[in-house]
Amino acid sequence: MNASAIEQPTEGPRLRGKPSAAKSWLKAIELTSRIEANPQRLFADIVEEWAARQPDRPGLLSDAETFSYRTLAERVNRYARWALSVGIKAGDKVCLFMPGRPDYIAAWLGITKIGGVAALINTKLVGTSLSHCINVAAAEHVILAQELTAVFETAAPLLTRAPKIWLHGGNGDAGNDVAFIDAALDRLEGGPLTSAERGAVTINDRALLIYTSGTTGLPKAASISHRRILNWGGWFAGLTGAAPEDRLFDCLPLFHSVGGIVAPCSMLSAGASVVLSEKFSAGNFWHDIVRWDCTLFQYIGELCRYLLKAPPSEFESRHRLRLACGNGLRGDIWEAFQARFAIPQILEFYAATEGNFSLYNVEGKPGAIGRIPPLLAHRFPASIVRVDPELGVPVRNPDGLCIPCARGEVGEAIGRIGTADGGGGRFEGYTNAAETEKKILRDVLVKGDAWFRTGDLMMLDDAGFFHFVDRVGDTFRWKGENVATSEVNEAVVDCPGVIDATTYGVEVRGADGRAGMAAIVVDDRFDLQEFSDHIARRLPAYACPVFVRICKTLDNTETFKQKKQGLIGEGFDPQRVKDQIFFKDPASGAYRPIDAGSHARIVESLIRF
Repeated sequence: MNASAIEQPTEGPRLRGKPSAAKSWLKAIELTSRIEANPQRLFADIVEEWAARQPDRPGLLSDAETFSYRTLAERVNRYARWALSVGIKAGDKVCLFMPGRPDYIAAWLGITKIGGVAALINTKLVGTSLSHCINVAAAEHVILAQELTAVFETAAPLLTRAPKIWLHGGNGDAGNDVAFIDAALDRLEGGPLTSAERGAVTINDRALLIYTSGTTGLPKAASISHRRILNWGGWFAGLTGAAPEDRLFDCLPLFHSVGGIVAPCSMLSAGASVVLSEKFSAGNFWHDIVRWDCTLFQYIGELCRYLLKAPPSEFESRHRLRLACGNGLRGDIWEAFQARFAIPQILEFYAATEGNFSLYNVEGKPGAIGRIPPLLAHRFPASIVRVDPELGVPVRNPDGLCIPCARGEVGEAIGRIGTADGGGGRFEGYTNAAETEKKILRDVLVKGDAWFRTGDLMMLDDAGFFHFVDRVGDTFRWKGENVATSEVNEAVVDCPGVIDATTYGVEVRGADGRAGMAAIVVDDRFDLQEFSDHIARRLPAYACPVFVRICKTLDNTETFKQKKQGLIGEGFDPQRVKDQIFFKDPASGAYRPIDAGSHARIVESLIRF
């Protein structure tokens, strides 16, 4: 279905009055309270219900393809029948390694509808990281976009099993080990599934694996149940006030929870439309917003900063936006961003893929990530506890319990584990039980209780709003991605000529997050170009160290833990650092030396879009 053939909205959703915070909360509670009443009703059923009511309304739009609600529902059912036809049973995994387009969402909705589990693989991964994610899923099948076959081959030799490859794009039969999924889908019916085809899948069952770097090691696969998908869709449909006339612009990756689940499911829950763009472009953003006549868009903080720094666009004042929804919008640019682009409402929120509580700034208070209103405090209890800044672990009192922070005091945010009705949020954990246990904090406020560790430092102000401060430990965020320093460091020390290394994030004035920096000790075998090539083969682009510092030695504690605080404080300023420092030139990919004359220019290049 051609995107240009889609009828543009004629109603003016932006003209709807801004709902009160209380009304937004009540709407979200109303939508999510229905979930437990019908445990067999999955998110795919919501799509089918809207398809029956408004079959021709666009559900998912993109330049690649556009699905009406009828087309989307039929495509979902074809994927479900494909999964059954290849023997996928409840709990069996299928890896999706595809770019962001409507069929991506149809694929995981269909696979999960019959009890399969879709593992959403980051298309930016290569080699070891990519093979790790596929191995963790233990999938028998991989749906692979033809344009990503070369990237997939970097991981193929490292796979512990040989999954069946289904090429997405093109038609025909590629042989015993590889087939074309489009041809397989075309042979299947798109009508509603029978009860026998549906099986006994419920909201309690796992639906997705979404990968998160967490605080250490390679990416971890977080378990996402059908209940969680329905909750995300319902909460955000209610809090955004979504209606069928709305269109949301989504240029975030579909393999992440916000871009791939929260954004599309919030709109599909309300019978609205989602415009999918495979990547963010500051230069084309406002043109696309106007071209698709969008009324909402999903953001991350870096996106807002890039737009604010971009030259004025003739389209930035011609839109019909009524709301921007996202996370990471810094307080120092919030008001300037909202004023320049005339955005009536901003809904900032905080959530973690595997987390058991969320925060929503429905009131639009600049710089805050949200609060928990009194009527929900019993369902989603959260707290902030003191943390040792060096060890990264909560501080205990003489009784062995954690110490809650006072208002205005920075500590780690935690959420009580339980069920919503029983005074806590569910923590569904990871595929790895040991990694799951690491995220659980026990004996917190009373003996025997259990809380989820967010790994995020926050502060609660006098009005009850939470403010994000930083990450606990070694994970840092760069270019919208969480990066585990242990994964980067493993790749760094594996390079010929590197005899010791420590990796950390450093602040770049004016940029969100922290840029990766590796301090290394080398011998005569070390070659900077070889290092650059080696890192590019081992890590996704966002995780490659932006700065490299060559040191004579690195300091360790008496327990052989690397001392990073001094290195982090010195950063990459050549006036403070006597060692050689190199900067990864984004244009050439090569590492170039930094001196006093080039320092300011390099900082500017990192904060440009």
